[in-house]
Amino acid sequence: MAKNRPTSEIAALPRTATAPRRRVFVRGLMVDAFIGAYEKEQGAAQKVKIDLEIEVIEPSNPVSDRLEDVVCYNKLTQGIKAIIDEGHIRLVETLAERVAGLALSHAMVYSVLVRIEKPNAIAEAAGAGVEIMRTKL
Repeated sequence: MAKNRPTSEIAALPRTATAPRRRVFVRGLMVDAFIGAYEKEQGAAQKVKIDLEIEVIEPSNPVSDRLEDVVCYNKLTQGIKAIIDEGHIRLVETLAERVAGLALSHAMVYSVLVRIEKPNAIAEAAGAGVEIMRTKL
């Protein structure tokens, strides 16, 4: 197998229950977002904490040491920021679904767990939000 094969030659990945997997994650991503359904939340950015954990089916050569053979958490983070930059989102549930869709759009991703938390939503709580899990069928 050639070490420098083009990305287009990466074979389709198996989707079986026994395929080797790994988890890729981003924890505690703090971003300013225009989010919220209440009138007081309109027009003002607020802190949002995002945790993302994805289950990835490994490539046939899991130690290729090539960025093209992995799900890049930096690219995921940039994608999340791009979603937030699109404009006001009313619900944390909507943001969670969009982040999950972003992750699942990658061919190697099997499932995703997304947690969106608003640390300042409830004064007496450390945070409030939603957690969703989505899986490719």
